[in-house]
Amino acid sequence: MAVSLNRLPVTECLKLCHKVVDGLCGRAPPCRADYSAPWSPEDWLQLLSSLTALFRLAVGNNSSDEEVLAGLADVGSSHATSVLSVLAARREEIRDALLDRTISISSTTLQDFDWQLKLALSSDKISSLHTPLLSLILDVRENRALQSVAMEMDREELNTLIASLEAANKVVLQLK
Repeated sequence: MAVSLNRLPVTECLKLCHKVVDGLCGRAPPCRADYSAPWSPEDWLQLLSSLTALFRLAVGNNSSDEEVLAGLADVGSSHATSVLSVLAARREEIRDALLDRTISISSTTLQDFDWQLKLALSSDKISSLHTPLLSLILDVRENRALQSVAMEMDREELNTLIASLEAANKVVLQLK
């Protein structure tokens, strides 16, 4: 990213950073032809990817100015200051866009839950069962409507549910 950003005059660097944030926030992203530096398509995509990742990580991790400047160590100080000024000016807008992207994964949110552990001693088909069962009631809100989802599962199904939730959590953490 350093070589590519340093090819631009500082004023164009500032303009590019604002357009990258626009693209991150769902508006028109920057166009390579609008800038004086002659980038190859690969260099242009790498530059956009690097700047987008920098803004996402800086806002998502609530990074200090010093941490951001450390990530821009190979960029000239005037260019790094331009990136930092755009970040400072548009931090809340980027944060809102990142939250919207995370929320848009699903409009359903978990409001509350309740659980009970039961021991099934027998059934109408088996006289001696002795199987632990988990009763789980999830109160979920979807489009302002609250509904309860009840399920009962044995140990194997519970392990599968836990593994699925852990995988979903990893995906959410990667998006931040």
